[in-house]
Amino acid sequence: MAKLPVRNEWGGDMERQQYEQRCSELYEVGGYAEVREAARAGLGELGPDPVLLRWLGQAHAAEDDDDHDAEAEAAYRKGLALAQDDLGLLVSYLELCLRSDSFTYPGRAARGAALQTRLEELAPPGSAERARVDAVTGWAGRGYWDDFKDSAAQARSRREGAAEQSVQVTDALRRAARGEFGGEPGGEPGEDLRAAELAAAVELLQGRRNALLRLLLAHRAAAYALTLGLCLGVNQALVSSGTLRFSLWGWLLGIPMAAAEAKLRRARRLGRERVVARIRDRHERADAAA
Repeated sequence: MAKLPVRNEWGGDMERQQYEQRCSELYEVGGYAEVREAARAGLGELGPDPVLLRWLGQAHAAEDDDDHDAEAEAAYRKGLALAQDDLGLLVSYLELCLRSDSFTYPGRAARGAALQTRLEELAPPGSAERARVDAVTGWAGRGYWDDFKDSAAQARSRREGAAEQSVQVTDALRRAARGEFGGEPGGEPGEDLRAAELAAAVELLQGRRNALLRLLLAHRAAAYALTLGLCLGVNQALVSSGTLRFSLWGWLLGIPMAAAEAKLRRARRLGRERVVARIRDRHERADAAA
């Protein structure tokens, strides 16, 4: 990465702010690997910095993987060694500690209590940091019933999001057939994540071989109900006729619906990858122009 401009019009140091902005932009669209790359580039150029170390830790923690969690903790601890009262670092580290399995990582989980105490001393009531602490500790103190309700709410939210995406994709496909769709392909690329996902879905669902998938997505609720009924009916018919004692063959009828959902998931991934690539390309052009 080329060296960024050092001073702004007021004479202040703008290097760190630009790296922070890059990390923020990439993190917002799920480009966690790219956030780590940007944070490391900033650390390599500017030296140890608590804010960039926080971004590095958050980009590791977002992967929700044991190895990444260890890297996140290392980044947080390095940042706190530089700024022991940094609220952003303390809250991020607290989230990591409370999320950790107390049996597998007892030391990390135990550090959560000390971090919480420190944050309650530093974060004033009503502040964004205190609200985040309350949210994290409330999540960590939930029981099984709370977990069940939260899982049900998340599942409902995912279903609603998928249903909304199906409607948007169906509308975009109809507009594309009339030559009215302004997204990709054919439109100017942008950094809007939802628009990129929609454009990717239109691209992936074009063509005759995807006609059934388009039909299923256009009538998603009815398609699910019909598919479930057919699956159960076929299984029951095979058992009732004496052909089989127990049947799962009927569930094969759910393959087209599963394929349609897989197209939408792939479109979300592809859209995110394209937006991340565009943001990185803009950053590289800025570096080249500096």
